[in-house]
Amino acid sequence: MIDIILGGLAAVCLVASLVPLLPFGHGLVRSFDFGRLQVIGVSASVIIVAVLFGSLTPPLIAAVIMAGVASAIQLVYVVRFTPLWPVQTASFAGDSDAVPMISVLACNVKQGNRDYQRVIDLVRDTEPDIAVFMETDQAWADALRPCLSGYRERIEQPQQDSYGMILASRFPLAAHEVQFLLNEEVPSIFCLVELPGGRRVRLIALHPEPPLPNRDTLGRDAEILIVAKKARGENLPVIVTGDLNDVAWSRTTRRFLRISGLLDPRQGRGMFNSFDARYWFLRWPLDHIFHSHHFELVSLARQRFVGSDHFPMFYRLALTGTDHNDPPPEPSSDDIAEADEAIKVEASRDRPPAGTDWE
Repeated sequence: MIDIILGGLAAVCLVASLVPLLPFGHGLVRSFDFGRLQVIGVSASVIIVAVLFGSLTPPLIAAVIMAGVASAIQLVYVVRFTPLWPVQTASFAGDSDAVPMISVLACNVKQGNRDYQRVIDLVRDTEPDIAVFMETDQAWADALRPCLSGYRERIEQPQQDSYGMILASRFPLAAHEVQFLLNEEVPSIFCLVELPGGRRVRLIALHPEPPLPNRDTLGRDAEILIVAKKARGENLPVIVTGDLNDVAWSRTTRRFLRISGLLDPRQGRGMFNSFDARYWFLRWPLDHIFHSHHFELVSLARQRFVGSDHFPMFYRLALTGTDHNDPPPEPSSDDIAEADEAIKVEASRDRPPAGTDWE
């Protein structure tokens, strides 16, 4: 019996590891990008149980091999988000008074969450220079307004469909705009932040659609790739942050890094799993910050539970202007072609975004 159980679990793990290799931008395929840590955990359990309690029968050996192959495939993707991998973003070791600093709090509040005080307390405790809130309806905008009153600039785009956004900045904004890149119901915020000393930074906050198993992921992927192209063409230092509804190791996020040229400060440091905050066994990194080579990392931390299904993320970056970072590879011709095709297809469609009826 143990042979059958372990063989079945190993087979499921192997299938779950092979499905994401398929070159299809459909939610049924791309959803398998998310649970890589869970597959590693189950595969490792199969191997341990087989070695400790099983006998070396052919079915059990096959189960161990399948589990080993599944673990190896998954580790190829996740190992770069462990201390075993070289850091991509250099750690700042200079004088904090000598270079401009910028701190960012990114928080998906979950629209149906009404525990406003937890989020307010977090803002007061972390005192970010830039605070970005996602899934904010009018009730959230009203609740957050008093605690954001000390911020110099506020951009509010409350919506009732789980795509509302709010951005608050202690620094002046030389320019700011709410853009609807591909869908008139999915906003992004573009702004030009002026740091002390006059240096300017392009900051983009986005929250694209989540993947669903019954539809393709072009809405999400194309929006992420549009931002990648915009970042690549930007001469100023760039920060991109938000809940991308995509994991750090996915095909789309890796392509985003290649096209944009931006860096992921988690590489070589940790996964910083921000979702699902309610279940410890179902977590992966969905909330991100990416930045251009102009920055070095001062600190990066997942914040405490605030009643949402996401943990907030807090980042502090130093605008050093020097480049001690490890840049991503250059995009291939296929990267550019597939990005252009995804954007073209999604731009030609008129459909409601996914997840508007979840709350």
